[in-house]
Amino acid sequence: MTSSPISVPLSILDLAQIPEGGNAQTALHRSRELAQHAERLGYNRFWLAEHHNMAGIASAATSVAIGFVAEGTSTIRVGAGGVMLPNHAPLVIAEQFGTLDALYPGRIDLGLGRAPGTDQPTMRALRRDFTSADTFPQDVQELQALLGDPAPGQHIQAVPGQGSHIPLWILGSSLFGAQLAAALGLPYAFASHFAPAALVPALQVYRERFQPSAQLDRPYAMLAANVIIADDDATATRLATSQQKSFIDGAFRRQRTLLQPPIDSIDDYWTPQEKAQLEGMLSCSFVGSSETVHQQIADFVGEHAPDELIVATSTFDQQARLDSLEALATLTDAAVRA
Repeated sequence: MTSSPISVPLSILDLAQIPEGGNAQTALHRSRELAQHAERLGYNRFWLAEHHNMAGIASAATSVAIGFVAEGTSTIRVGAGGVMLPNHAPLVIAEQFGTLDALYPGRIDLGLGRAPGTDQPTMRALRRDFTSADTFPQDVQELQALLGDPAPGQHIQAVPGQGSHIPLWILGSSLFGAQLAAALGLPYAFASHFAPAALVPALQVYRERFQPSAQLDRPYAMLAANVIIADDDATATRLATSQQKSFIDGAFRRQRTLLQPPIDSIDDYWTPQEKAQLEGMLSCSFVGSSETVHQQIADFVGEHAPDELIVATSTFDQQARLDSLEALATLTDAAVRA
């Protein structure tokens, strides 16, 4: 490495993807192994995301998956990136995460999203009210109250959970989440790894409108990016085709597939329309050798000044993921946590 280290804390976002030839058990054990590796390398936090009715993702029962990862680690923060709150009663989430905090005190994060994390038929199967997203701000505040100190005469309490003060985050990819995080004085995680279009205005809104709170006295923005580092650019580019195929199959072609092995040329797989759309969605992807990715991340951090960077590394081969995280850790001086 010829350049100076990048000064930004690093965290991990994992989808617990099920690889072809494996099953949900495979995916969850891979997630825990990844978290253990990240902990040794000094990463700050490890988040899992709620998705439903997706054949290739094993983290639908997000709080259960978080508990499995937390049990296998000892110092890294573990949490949700995120829980889709409109799918749940705030009391249930307060109890679930209060239980996690009781078992793994001081290590649990709770990121909250407004999207359903699935399609409309599955929304109905979740017994989700189609208007529930409209009350997201009120539900966040209700959840805050359930995790805070009990008020005099408060009849309903989360047990466990009440008084835990588990850190809440707002997740988003639009101005709505930025405005809410700013108004409530909460940290903000932007989904730039797959929906980067509103990144610049959302950060501006969040930082300009931020109101200090009991949890946070200044804006704190964490940005997501896809990162794959290999020995050379060509190898990393080939590894990235597994993630590209997952998006094409799931988002564009509505095919229920598991995480596939990489292919030699993605140009032989996608259509010109799919290529254009996917390259826009995945524009915050840093893929290549250590030298290549170092420059890409340095440019990204220089432009957007995130307080933290959370990375998703989606490769079919587990060792390639472990190696990529290790290479990324050497590019930063972020072994000291945020």
